[in-house]
Amino acid sequence: MSDWKEISIHDIKGIKIGHAQDEENATGCSVIICDKKAICGVDVRGGGPASRETELLNPMMSNDGINGLFLSGGSAYGLDVAGGIMKYLEEKGQGVKVGNEIVPIVVGSCIFDLGCVNGKVRPDAKMGYEACLDSEKNIERNGNVGAGMGATVGKMHGAEHSMKSGLGCYAIQVGSIQVGAIVSVNAIGDVFEMDSQKQLAGLLNKEKDGMISSEIEAVKLLQLASLFSFNTTIGAIVTNAKLDKADMNKVAAMASNGVARTIRPVNTSMDGDSVYALATGKVKSSADVVGTLAAHVMGKAINRAVLETEEKYGYKSAQSFL
Repeated sequence: MSDWKEISIHDIKGIKIGHAQDEENATGCSVIICDKKAICGVDVRGGGPASRETELLNPMMSNDGINGLFLSGGSAYGLDVAGGIMKYLEEKGQGVKVGNEIVPIVVGSCIFDLGCVNGKVRPDAKMGYEACLDSEKNIERNGNVGAGMGATVGKMHGAEHSMKSGLGCYAIQVGSIQVGAIVSVNAIGDVFEMDSQKQLAGLLNKEKDGMISSEIEAVKLLQLASLFSFNTTIGAIVTNAKLDKADMNKVAAMASNGVARTIRPVNTSMDGDSVYALATGKVKSSADVVGTLAAHVMGKAINRAVLETEEKYGYKSAQSFL
């Protein structure tokens, strides 16, 4: 990997990323604003996604690109952030022209963070608009920020034995191809280092001085699955490659392999795991090349989401055990 150069996701031209959050109530949202329409695909593997406009991303649909994408807390309530993003984009004149009007195309998904602190406070249109304004700064942040504000992992034994997670970004450049990932990690399972398979965060033991396996506990507790319907890992891949919508759906599917390599268990009926993939259309490549890189950066972003998150709201984090 000597020719794989780590970069910031903000180095990828054609997109800007911003965040807004309510730190007191542990929720927030993150947005990707496209300078021009970006080709987008999606891969949904979890059984309970909270999403908006994902059907447009099917290659059979006529949509030829999106103007914005969001990752949000608030479960299905958090879909309201789209209204603020659309307002911002409309003011910028970005969207599909329909008669005398402009309709911005905005897609996105939400995690369930209502149980972290205050489930009555959720991201809304105002927060979505604030995140858009923040995107103008285009500054990389990880951990307790944006859509990662209320994220936790290792919830098989409830909140008392779970750990704080957050938002992670990671990007690389190979030759002229750039591929980056942004992800909010709110898994029922544990998070493992992609290269060593060391457990970084997850289910705390009874003494809360170490971690145990959520996979083993899941098998024991499957009959109680309805108690754990509060989980989702949502993320997006961004690349400067020039690919079509079918290609980007393949890239999203391959990026999901990075989720599977770092989170266990994953993609259960208790999760809403979803990965988007956006192409700004600058550099020639193939879905296989970009997808391979996408799986790598997604796994690395998931690792960063837990490693750069500090203890908060009474939850330990991976930093607690370093």
